[in-house]
Amino acid sequence: MRTTTRLVAAAATTVLLVSGCSGSDGDAADGRITLRFQSLAWQDESVAVNKELVKEWNAAHPDVRVEYVQGSWDSVHDQLLTSFEGGEAPDIIHDASDDLADFAYGGYLADLDGLLPDRLKRDIPEQSWETTKFGDGVYGVPFLQEPRVLIANKKFLEASDVRIPTVEQPWTWPEFRSAAKELTAGEAEYGVAWPLKDPVSATLNLSRSTGGQLFHRGADDKVTIRYTGADAEVPAVIHDQVNNDGSASGATLGMGGSDTLPGFFGGKYAMVPLGFSYRQQIIQQAPKGFEWTVLPAPAGADGATQGVSPQTLSVAEDTRHKEEAVAFIDFLLQPENMVRLAQGDWMLPTGTAALADPSLHTAKDGWSTGAALARDLLPAPAQTVRGYPEWKDKVATPALQEYYSGAIDRAELEKRLVKDGNLVLARYQR
Repeated sequence: MRTTTRLVAAAATTVLLVSGCSGSDGDAADGRITLRFQSLAWQDESVAVNKELVKEWNAAHPDVRVEYVQGSWDSVHDQLLTSFEGGEAPDIIHDASDDLADFAYGGYLADLDGLLPDRLKRDIPEQSWETTKFGDGVYGVPFLQEPRVLIANKKFLEASDVRIPTVEQPWTWPEFRSAAKELTAGEAEYGVAWPLKDPVSATLNLSRSTGGQLFHRGADDKVTIRYTGADAEVPAVIHDQVNNDGSASGATLGMGGSDTLPGFFGGKYAMVPLGFSYRQQIIQQAPKGFEWTVLPAPAGADGATQGVSPQTLSVAEDTRHKEEAVAFIDFLLQPENMVRLAQGDWMLPTGTAALADPSLHTAKDGWSTGAALARDLLPAPAQTVRGYPEWKDKVATPALQEYYSGAIDRAELEKRLVKDGNLVLARYQR
């Protein structure tokens, strides 16, 4: 969801954010309300759909005008924190569920529980709502989600003796490791490329398939970190592929997903684990005649389960127009509009009505594979953990990067994640 291609617009985005968050009360002299909607859409199709929907809303609601403000995934947490503290936050906020905890507990986001229409509450499954519940409130509407899949070179797969996995019979993690070794012995230089510049979400979410949880909430409602065998299984596979098997390229560990695509197209890698939305980039960039396919991620003791942090829409606590802001969110997330948003971002909608749309179940471009995975998507382990952004940036990212490269062993990884991590979380739970 947050690829390195988004960095291109970072500088321009900063200017837009400053001008978009003006601190105006949103009321015109004639009584017309203006709401600022900060969107993090970045793909051309997605930006176009969001702007079209804003235009359609404004045409139908002349007394409640919505102003589109472009944001950036790369800077959204710090930018929002600054705007909240300065009293200049957008009225309607696009973010991801794993970024909401500090804002919700800090009183910056409105509790939507009593404002949401029943239609929207019923349409989105409970496991998705769990990603935006903090304490007794609901602080965002989860609307788009992205499973991780394996994008594979179809020619290499068919030329090998590996069993091709399906949604009904995915590879186990040991099978995946064996398949990567066999594909390395074939035409590809490496069976798999792991782009792990941002290794934390990939590691935690894929580890849900093996029963990994990492964060544990006690009877006192405080969260502590424990690193169990279930948490260690997926990281061990990645570590061993790079350092023992030679089936994964160590050079890609510092890359974003987009950075691996030229090597994938050139036959250097047989498979790349990526977010579902990367299919759009592959379609745009793949050379003529290149054949690729979408495979489900490996399964563990808990089956094909994986964690997700859905994209969310929230309302600022300080806005004077909460009901109007929620009405706009309800408009954006009408089933037909949710389908448009999902197609624009190449993701899956959370809403059951939108997910049932036939256009999301075609075999073309792997849509049917992704839609079939939706039933196994659960909240990412860190959804309600205060201090997660700091833990991720200062503790987990460097520790996992060093472990995957072979610089530290599992014992040192566990020490850092647990000992250093609990010190970080403790500061947020005093």
